[in-house]
Amino acid sequence: MEMIDHLLDTMNEDRILFLSGGPESHLSRRSMFAKGMKMRVVVTQPHIEQQLTHSPLNGETKLYTQKKPIEAVLQNKNDGLWETSHLLNANGIDELFRMLKDHTPRSSVWAGALAYDLVQWTQPLALQHPPNPGEILAVLWQIDEWEECDVIIPEPPMPFRIEGETTSHTDNEHAEIVRRVKNSITSGELYQLNFGRTWSGPLGEDPAIIFNRLAISNPAPFSGFIQAEDLGLALVSSSPEILLETKGDEVMTAPIKGTRPRGSDTDQESLLRRDLVHDLKERAEHRMLVDLERNELSLVCEHGTVKQSRFDVEAYANVQHLVSQVTGKLSNDKDGLDAIQALFPGGSITGCPKTVVCAAIDELEGKPRSFWTGSMGWVNVHNGEGTWNIMIRTLEARKCDNKWKGTVMAGGGITIESIPEAEVAESIWKAAALRRACGWLTPETTMLPKGELGIYPLYLEQNDWKPEARFSIHVAFIDNLDSFSYNIVHALKQFGCSVEVIDGRGPIVDLKHDAVIIGPGPGRPEISPISMYATTLSQPILGICLGHQAIGIRHGMELIESPLGPVHGVPCEIVADGTGLMKEGSATMTRYNSLVLSGKGDVEISGWDETGTLPMEIHTGNSYGIQFHPESIGSPSGLKIIAEFLRRVAHS
Repeated sequence: MEMIDHLLDTMNEDRILFLSGGPESHLSRRSMFAKGMKMRVVVTQPHIEQQLTHSPLNGETKLYTQKKPIEAVLQNKNDGLWETSHLLNANGIDELFRMLKDHTPRSSVWAGALAYDLVQWTQPLALQHPPNPGEILAVLWQIDEWEECDVIIPEPPMPFRIEGETTSHTDNEHAEIVRRVKNSITSGELYQLNFGRTWSGPLGEDPAIIFNRLAISNPAPFSGFIQAEDLGLALVSSSPEILLETKGDEVMTAPIKGTRPRGSDTDQESLLRRDLVHDLKERAEHRMLVDLERNELSLVCEHGTVKQSRFDVEAYANVQHLVSQVTGKLSNDKDGLDAIQALFPGGSITGCPKTVVCAAIDELEGKPRSFWTGSMGWVNVHNGEGTWNIMIRTLEARKCDNKWKGTVMAGGGITIESIPEAEVAESIWKAAALRRACGWLTPETTMLPKGELGIYPLYLEQNDWKPEARFSIHVAFIDNLDSFSYNIVHALKQFGCSVEVIDGRGPIVDLKHDAVIIGPGPGRPEISPISMYATTLSQPILGICLGHQAIGIRHGMELIESPLGPVHGVPCEIVADGTGLMKEGSATMTRYNSLVLSGKGDVEISGWDETGTLPMEIHTGNSYGIQFHPESIGSPSGLKIIAEFLRRVAHS
């Protein structure tokens, strides 16, 4: 049956369609229409006291772990009406799915959508601008049967112009937010933040018709249409991005960061693609995201299995993106439900360090995101297998008084290299296809060039490096709320170490380990008392970034904003004299820092940046500090530094 007929024939019922619109690859395999929807779960916002006004952008992130559980109702459909049979309370997305096992035949799956605002249960924070109590945070149906669809899409009529569109920010306000984020990056509070701008307006036709229009004008591999008729909710997504795919014990995420429009001809297209691949800002932003997703998969995967397995330019109707695939093998005690909890919401639409930027996004946007940048997909609650997209390029439609109103959001990753006016323009053209499909832009509005869908493979940046030695060393790793911590933990485990992870913002505890590694993180080291305490210990100490700064401060150096500006996600030449851990001398390492040590103190400086002016490696006695990330995909020989530290611990 034709796709649009499926949707229009069931206009008074709940509807789910997952549409694979290409480009043709292993990612876009089939299109499916849900059948047998007789049970559903609706998750709503409980009453949670909002955080008092504070500014994560200025280092005031407030952690909050004691929170009310997720509230959900399990409903059955009787005589066309949904009736509640069970009340469910869960402490996380994974726990909610596990509670559904007893209600789910092994032949059935759950499918639907998760709102971004479930971040309240995946990150240790409370929001300053939470959803209103009772607001829908997720709706999922038990699916007993799927019907595969022949994607025959008739050409819908052109949208008619409808007045009344509004936006959450003017262009000038949007540009000023970019400048505020850059100031926060300069002061060391975060590395990258994805800000979203909103456009809202009335809809003059059923959302299914708008979805049909987008399926032609803006096809994507993870498109979907969901409607809960009685809840007055419809979601129209033309998403190119996958959050998570789980098959057996294999998990995969495919982050997108880095964007260019399509070209007006083949030559211009090739130039734009080449410009994207070689753009310093875009590559740094993408590298940062790959490092973040490696970290999040490392929470649930066996050490040594998480890697960047593909790197491509993927070309969609109006834009082309840098896309990596990051894969891993689940640990024996983890499944795909744990993976959803670890990865949600996707790092490509938050930034990093993730906890800090989620709090800062709430500060800047000043309202809930609702379903934009949440996830649409399906899961088998018995084995954790499933597929979830990230709901970018998404229209959220709400019905009131028998009229539909729509909301579209679009944004981009803001880094220190961002140009405010360019970020504003990028958000506007990212939202243009959806706004045009809704009738808020006239068809005559200048359209971006459109091209054939395609995938263009690039070289992998991550080396498949294997440790040459193993060390039976018990290591305390101090986690300072960074988005790369578990990449370091996994590297230590690959070397044979046993690792105890210590909360860097928690209380001071005894560290009677063979060695202590003070991990990286946002802000200044003084916000982590245990990091500063660790610098006084007698056992071997390795400080990475924030840890390096803590060692320097302890030994009389000053910590200042870098006079040469912040560097985040960029491989840089580190010039070393060989007296520290960098025994081979100079090497390329990825830096994530805005602050640098200054002055001599009572340490030896053994490594500098390429200008020879900024300290990048220090040591004193058996304490070592490095102002770069050896675990990044952009640090090809970085793990040799960790190996050298462990060798010295073993021989001390």
